[in-house]
Amino acid sequence: MTLRLRRLVTLAALALLAALPARAFETRATAAWVYDMTTQTVLLDKNADTALPPASMSKLMTINMLFEALRDGRVSPDTTFSVSSRAKAMGGSTMFLNEMDRPTATELIRGMIINSGNDACVVVAEGLAGTEEKFAEEMNKRAVALGMTNSNFVNSSGWPAEGHRMSMRDLGILAKRLISEFPEYYPIFAETEFNYKDRAPANASNRNPLLRIAAADWQADGLKTGHTSEAGYGLVGSAVMGDRRVIFVITGLDSDQARAEESEAIVNWAFRQFAQKTVATKGNRVAEAPVWLGAAETVGLVPAEDVRLLMPAQVQEGVTAEVVYTGPVKAPVTAGQQLAELIVHIPDLPDARIPLVAETDVAAGGFTKRLTTAAQVLMQRYLQDAAPAS
Repeated sequence: MTLRLRRLVTLAALALLAALPARAFETRATAAWVYDMTTQTVLLDKNADTALPPASMSKLMTINMLFEALRDGRVSPDTTFSVSSRAKAMGGSTMFLNEMDRPTATELIRGMIINSGNDACVVVAEGLAGTEEKFAEEMNKRAVALGMTNSNFVNSSGWPAEGHRMSMRDLGILAKRLISEFPEYYPIFAETEFNYKDRAPANASNRNPLLRIAAADWQADGLKTGHTSEAGYGLVGSAVMGDRRVIFVITGLDSDQARAEESEAIVNWAFRQFAQKTVATKGNRVAEAPVWLGAAETVGLVPAEDVRLLMPAQVQEGVTAEVVYTGPVKAPVTAGQQLAELIVHIPDLPDARIPLVAETDVAAGGFTKRLTTAAQVLMQRYLQDAAPAS
């Protein structure tokens, strides 16, 4: 019979790096999601799965759809798009297109990111799908495939419309994808100026407030602001410090100034209240598991790679760990075979789950081993049956 076993472990590294909970961030945003992309750790979740009006932050989905078309070869960076009267008539933020223009895909990307051009979004939607309505249908299908479970698109720009909704976590999923899947285009999100045909000097600047902060220890490089009277002020942001990247999504702030202040405060908190720590090293035995009918009685359990986790910066008490496996492990066992999971419980953060593998090969036992094991099992059963009833 196999059993799901849990075994508390004390790791020297964990004992040294045990930590107090980090100071919780009390955000003014109505909804927020903060994520350490390097360690895949959610640092803050406030109404992150609530579907809300996303304003221009939903342009990230239109940008993603264009990036995918570029990657698939359906269009090239130099492909030109026609501008309909519907696109030209779009209100709000614009890159000032007219029907005579034939902007390239690259120009439209900059128009959507830097100018937040609603006209650019409609041009892309019509150029890829024929109509904006059809494009919204394709956006919704793609969102489901990407695991965005709390999004519904009615248009390509985030223009206020009944039913046009996204959650902060879904916007974070998009941000992660744009950063990791499209490195050739992602640097455009850090550009601060784009003025198509010198038409819009007053609208040529990227509204992301973090791009102009000369921070000493971190640098912002994306992604997209949003604002409507219904949604308030929001931002999907990303910043890098050393080998760490933090993504955050906020919405519902009451002013541009509040958005700027809250964004900077969140980035400072994420980088300065948490630090990466090595809690286990590759090949270093964490625990051992019994082996059934093996040439050895036990097998060591080790991580296949160094384990670096995000921890609250203060060092005292609070971190615990346990190894979970189904045992006893049946022989033969191959070195590197995954047998168990190390679960690290960190105060105020999600559990970290690290696979553990066999340290060495364990061959199946020979005839003598099987005979001995059978005798032991029979003896245990005999003793149990012979024990007086209590």
